[in-house]
Amino acid sequence: MSVTIALEPPRQDGVIRLLDLSDAYAQSLYPPESNHRVDISTLEKPSVSFFVARNGGEIVGCCALVEAGDGTAEIKRMFVDPEARGLKIASRLMDRLEEIGRENGFDAIRLETGIYQPEAISLYRKYGYREIEPFGSYQPDPLSLFMEKRLA
Repeated sequence: MSVTIALEPPRQDGVIRLLDLSDAYAQSLYPPESNHRVDISTLEKPSVSFFVARNGGEIVGCCALVEAGDGTAEIKRMFVDPEARGLKIASRLMDRLEEIGRENGFDAIRLETGIYQPEAISLYRKYGYREIEPFGSYQPDPLSLFMEKRLA
């Protein structure tokens, strides 16, 4: 099977299925006040680059790069179908979003993830993301980890 990563609209059945799986997973780990997801209408805004990973045409992963307006962007809604784990989908998504981040001239890419997601934290650290203080509208949360990678 061939894996592709492309900019696609988020409002399609395969993506909505992944977002629902992601929501259920996050809700199983964290209380509502510690879930910082964005909805599909936010993902459709012009300031968002939404990536879809396909394996043999089937949607198996997604993520968004959201422009913050201050020279940085934030990774949101990174999720890979559990059935597609082991295919390096998350790494391919990271490569693509960092490529777009550089093309768009962002100084840094930031993210918020939960402390009970060691696989995600490990991926981000592998890509050179370092812990930072809460950014943007985030408040300190003992269940959240804030990270950043400088691109410039």
